[in-house]
Amino acid sequence: MNTAIVGINWGDEGKGRMVDLISSDYDVVVRYQGGGNAGHTVINEFGKFALHLLPSGIFRKGVVSVIGNGVAVDPESLLGEIRYVRDKGVEVTPDNLKISSRASLLLPWHKELDCLEEQRLADKKYGSTKQGIAPFYSDKYQKKTVLAGELFDEKAFFEHLDGIMEWKNLTLEKVYGAEPTTREKLKEWYERCCIPLMPFIGDLDSFYDRCEKQDKNIMFEAQLGSLRDIDYGIHPYTTSSSTIAAYAPIGAGAPHLKLDEIIGVVKAYSTCVGEGPFTTEWFGEEADKLREAGGEYGAKTGRPRRVGSFDVVATRYGVKVQGATAIALTKLDVLSYMDQIPVCTKYIVNGSKTDHFPFPSLLAKAEPVTEYLPGWGTDISGVRRFEDLPKAAQDYVLYIEEKIGCYIKYVSVGPERDSIIIR
Repeated sequence: MNTAIVGINWGDEGKGRMVDLISSDYDVVVRYQGGGNAGHTVINEFGKFALHLLPSGIFRKGVVSVIGNGVAVDPESLLGEIRYVRDKGVEVTPDNLKISSRASLLLPWHKELDCLEEQRLADKKYGSTKQGIAPFYSDKYQKKTVLAGELFDEKAFFEHLDGIMEWKNLTLEKVYGAEPTTREKLKEWYERCCIPLMPFIGDLDSFYDRCEKQDKNIMFEAQLGSLRDIDYGIHPYTTSSSTIAAYAPIGAGAPHLKLDEIIGVVKAYSTCVGEGPFTTEWFGEEADKLREAGGEYGAKTGRPRRVGSFDVVATRYGVKVQGATAIALTKLDVLSYMDQIPVCTKYIVNGSKTDHFPFPSLLAKAEPVTEYLPGWGTDISGVRRFEDLPKAAQDYVLYIEEKIGCYIKYVSVGPERDSIIIR
């Protein structure tokens, strides 16, 4: 069984807790795109974690976690994350964590360039987390990065890196007026951050061959959501990689594999971190109340998330581009304080109602058409069977299911691993 767990909206939907929950049924969990610019929050017997590069399957005994070639591998951040989970009692060894030798390394200047460009853009900034993701992917597609597998030949590695450094220093100095990088700085980075990761790096091709022969179950874990995809998202306020399930086998290092199931994760209301159009956004006291109830602060940045009502138009679009076969609806319990629950069912664009997700440049003009459903007014965090939910809560789930056109298999009523209803 090959399953992808993906975000349906703007990211931060709760994918990490779903991977952590379901990973007991899988032998391998693979991160296939993105980098350290978003966090997956997981709560389990080891504690509460915000993972950025490590796959969320790292907490499961017997599960192999893989970082695929589509990931922006930041050696410094990854090494820090490994130490962080080890300190909490989580085992991380070359047996249960593997890094593709074909993965490109996020280099020290990528973060610096990210910060410099956001400063240059000023009030036109894209809302970068300043983790170097856009400069990294730009360089990757210019073939100006080094692969993790190159680390094993230090002389050849630095010959390659020296050429890239010479080119990159032209940008740092001439475009931004910043200090150039030196060979000495790169050498220190190599010894401190790269050498300790070398035992985890290897050829994934033979690894996947063994998995196929042994009928292993593989889960592919995405970062962010449909609306942040580089091609299908709210351009230019997207990430710099493909967040959709169709890219999973490619970014994992096994382009020949086929997906059997695609689980799309979506919150029972809408949230968004970063810049860009957000049609259902709330402001003021109403937003503060929902943000506090849901603990809506970015796992990576700590930034308050933008919040709003459930967006049928955006979610239906996300379901389609992901090819979702089932939905995990998270944080239903957060809505328990509401007497009436608003849902955006259509947009008004240029004076006309539409249920079609607009072209990116039209999104800023979109206004929500809102319907209201009755609330249930009671704590549901202890409920474990769908039929035990208050009728109004059941009706809300079934209403969303009908509107988005995809079966809601999982309903999360709390952040803990067992706070879940499986239909």
